[in-house]
Amino acid sequence: MDKGRMLSGNSAIITGAGKGIGLAIARMIGKLGARVSICGRDQRRLDDALEKLRMDGTEAMANIADVTVAEDVTTLVERTKDKFGPVTILVNNAGVGIFKPAHQLSLGEWDNVMDTNLKGVFLMCRAVVPDMIQRGGGDIINIASLAGKNAFSGGGVYCASKWGLLGLTHCMAEDLRDSGVKVSAICPGSVATEFSHSSTKFDVSKMLQADDVAHAVEMILTQAPQSFVSEISLRPARKP
Repeated sequence: MDKGRMLSGNSAIITGAGKGIGLAIARMIGKLGARVSICGRDQRRLDDALEKLRMDGTEAMANIADVTVAEDVTTLVERTKDKFGPVTILVNNAGVGIFKPAHQLSLGEWDNVMDTNLKGVFLMCRAVVPDMIQRGGGDIINIASLAGKNAFSGGGVYCASKWGLLGLTHCMAEDLRDSGVKVSAICPGSVATEFSHSSTKFDVSKMLQADDVAHAVEMILTQAPQSFVSEISLRPARKP
């Protein structure tokens, strides 16, 4: 099959895709032939992202949705199914970071990070998995972080959310293996986007780029059907 259309016939949701890593992933998946549904909380950014996708020739839609709100998640999935058919690919990319010592966090800050980075993934997976099981397959890719493996000062809640995300990912992978649903995690180091809390400390030209994460997603989605990549740790070729 022509690699340029390897995902033809698939319907994908990418969360947090108005910019940065999420948009890079959406563009890559679209170029591989899938229909793409993106979501985020900023209408202007979503409009800009949708324009880029359509300029690529991708059949796409954009949705305002907060992945921490169950009703928003249900609406997002139903709208996607109505327009593009059953969701066969889910990329959980939406994430936030607050970086300070854990004992200095407010309850609201803790909840914001944990709800977005962990609860949001749970809600999205819960919404798409039953249809994937019924259809006998699907791909779920969770954008985790090397912070889910390594501790650093000020990373208390962020590391906790990503550690939890890796645990959730690997348990779901075991739960769903016999159903043909593949669940994988990608763990990037610092990526040169607006999100990176440490971009001012490093040489940005040596940091990971959003397209590097998108390439890792492509590797997973184009894996031979009899196997799956459970986890990718992604580091820059040179230390920034």
